Parts: sequence; C-alpha cells; structure tokens
Amino acid sequence: MRNLVGLVVVMAAVWLLWSGHFRDPLLLGFGAVSLALVVVISVRMRIVDDEGAPVHLPPRLIFYLPWLVFEIVKANVDVALRILRPRMPISPRVIRVRAGQRTDLGRVIYANSITLTPGTVTIDTEGDEITVHALTRKAAEGVLTGEMDRRVARAEGRG
Repeated sequence: MRNLVGLVVVMAAVWLLWSGHFRDPLLLGFGAVSLALVVVISVRMRIVDDEGAPVHLPPRLIFYLPWLVFEIVKANVDVALRILRPRMPISPRVIRVRAGQRTDLGRVIYANSITLTPGTVTIDTEGDEITVHALTRKAAEGVLTGEMDRRVARAEGRG
C-alpha cells in the first residue's frame, strides 16, 4: 500500500510539474484520469513493489547524494588534470568488487554510482559481483575501499 501511495504522489507531482497546468479543471481531470489508468495498469501488471516504486529510498538518498556529488567532482578534477598534464600516469586496470546490497535496485544504484564517477566504469554485473574498469590505480583503490558500497547499502536500508 505504501508503494502504491508513493507511486501516485510521485506521478501526480511529476505530471503537475511537467504539464504546468495548475488551474484548468479540464486538464487537471485529464491528468487524474491518466494517472488512475497508469496506476490500474501497474497494479494489474504487479509492478508496484519496492523496486518499481522505491518510496523507501528518497529519505536515505538525501544523505548519499551529496557525498556522491562530492566524489564525482573530485574524480572530475583528477581526470581533467590527467588530460591537461599528459605526464601524469594512467594505469588502466580491470577489477572485481562484491556488491553488499540486498536487492537488484541497490546493486544498480551502486553500479551506476561507479560509472558516474569519472575514471571508473562498470563493465559487467553478475550476481553480487561487479566488474569495473579503472583509469588509474588511485581510482581502482577508491572502489576497492568499499566506501561507496557501504554508503549505497546504508541508503538501501542495510547497515
């Protein structure tokens, strides 16, 4: 039920923000009918669950996202310096790390967080193992420390 209410609230907010129609009763009615139709279809397809409507994540992501943005900025500076100063070494490598998340959604957030950080790219996921290409030894060590894994697991609700 919590997921269904969360789905309705998020979809209504997105519709209102994207449409920009806040006063026209006819258009608001069309929006409500569209929203109801999507909710009915989603319920019938049985996709309203913790993964399809992750309403439990936003409060925890509030603490994770600023940390992630800071890590992205640091990695951007590092990669930009290596581009501007060609003498700075790069040592590309492929590493494997275990994902400590319980759900597929948590592992997707972790894998995408790795890819969002310049200098690292998730190239494969299999079960709870993630294969990462790192541009430098420092970038590889940053993934291997497990800090991002722990923070994503905490945002997911574990730990």
